[in-house]
Amino acid sequence: MTGHDHATQGKFITFEGGDGSGKSTQLKLTVDWLKASGKDVLQTFEPGDSGLGKEIRRLLLSGEHVPVPATELLLFLADRAQHVAQVIQPALAQGKWVVCDRYSDSTWAYQLAGRKLNDDGLLLQMLDFAELGLKPDLTVWLNLSVEDAAKRMQQRQADGEASNRLDDEKTAFHHDVYHAFADIQKHNPVRVKSINAKQSIEAVQADIRHHVLAL
Repeated sequence: MTGHDHATQGKFITFEGGDGSGKSTQLKLTVDWLKASGKDVLQTFEPGDSGLGKEIRRLLLSGEHVPVPATELLLFLADRAQHVAQVIQPALAQGKWVVCDRYSDSTWAYQLAGRKLNDDGLLLQMLDFAELGLKPDLTVWLNLSVEDAAKRMQQRQADGEASNRLDDEKTAFHHDVYHAFADIQKHNPVRVKSINAKQSIEAVQADIRHHVLAL
């Protein structure tokens, strides 16, 4: 169940995937296509796309002060609650299509699985609480193996692109994240669509559009 009124024409689409999966490229292509189709689109991201969120993002990704896993999780959840309330829900209420770079599935994959935080049900409740009842209409998972993603990231860094603290985690961490995304998709096949991100940019975009058109 989503947390917005389907009487409006707006939809909430999230993009997920490991670093190097092509997520940012495909999100922009999708946003441009939706706008060209006449949709009123808000492009947003997590963490950091709210006033308070900008400060939280700096704390999370700079590496200046490395948070312990529990602190990291709570900061991401604080950012999400602010983001949903201040940015996403108001846009949906206006009938806009909201396309978001990362949402709760990333928190599950990176913080709960990647950091190996034990879940006795409380953490899932915390994830739900931070969403303020808002679930995506569609989640696009750019499915790319850790090995292929690492090759892309190495090329980016060779080209001078800066990495952040989460990009620089060890391979085992990224394997845990990948398997978490796969598990999320397995248990939520209607909402989460797995897209073969090893294809050409054009083929990946065609697959994404197929699922968006089905909304």
